[in-house]
Amino acid sequence: MPASIGDALQAARGRIPASEARLFLGSLLDCSTAQIAAYPERSLAPPLGARFAELLERRAAGEPVAYLLGLREFFGRNFRVNPAVLIPRPETELIVELVLARMQATGAGPKILDLGTGSGALAVTLALEVPASRLTAVDLSPAALAVAGLNAEMLGARVRFVESNWFSAVDEVGFDFIVSNPPYIAADDPHLAEGDVRFEPPGALASGITGLDDLARITATAPAFLVPGGWLMMEHGYDQAAAVRALLAGAGFEAVESARDLAGIERVSFGCWPRS
Repeated sequence: MPASIGDALQAARGRIPASEARLFLGSLLDCSTAQIAAYPERSLAPPLGARFAELLERRAAGEPVAYLLGLREFFGRNFRVNPAVLIPRPETELIVELVLARMQATGAGPKILDLGTGSGALAVTLALEVPASRLTAVDLSPAALAVAGLNAEMLGARVRFVESNWFSAVDEVGFDFIVSNPPYIAADDPHLAEGDVRFEPPGALASGITGLDDLARITATAPAFLVPGGWLMMEHGYDQAAAVRALLAGAGFEAVESARDLAGIERVSFGCWPRS
């Protein structure tokens, strides 16, 4: 059991990245990673040393850092996460940016529906970025909704949460934006057995043989819930942009496009429901 910061970093060497070890120590000692690096001689009380040893073992076995810390940053804010929800990823921030870029055309107080909210990262972020907006967020999982509700309360966001299988329990229409980061991985994709996704909820990841089942379901149903001129925006896999654009065009959406994430991958596809 490590007795100091230096001992802990030495124990982690070769097992997990040093940056992750510093994150764990910073969380345990409530200090910055810069302070961890600067004061390797700082002692660790036995309970903290034992807790670090536990985190080290679990991370070395593959558990995601976000679940071990219970936090993940999204759009500059920390969100609570646990294995009941998908870990928010930077590429999903693109949806927020796309909504904000089109917000002026909707006027004050846009209505936004977040499908499959998970941790609430999208809904809570949009509620905070646009305080006049009216957010409804749905998820099939009560455990996920509990996490999302905690994040909304913790960050001071006004969001209405509904337990629903996509649109099934949504009791209002006339949304200006419908956003979603739905499951989009093929059920037999070998990546489901690799990395962090091994520990994430399978229902938030896989969607049929091609990965397009939920994307197709959302696209087909969304028009009934959108105002004329409303937007549907969906995240998808790195190789699914053309297929999702075809779904949107086939459902009658106009101005269909895909936007690229910071890695240059077409990550979000969207379309506008016709005004007439």
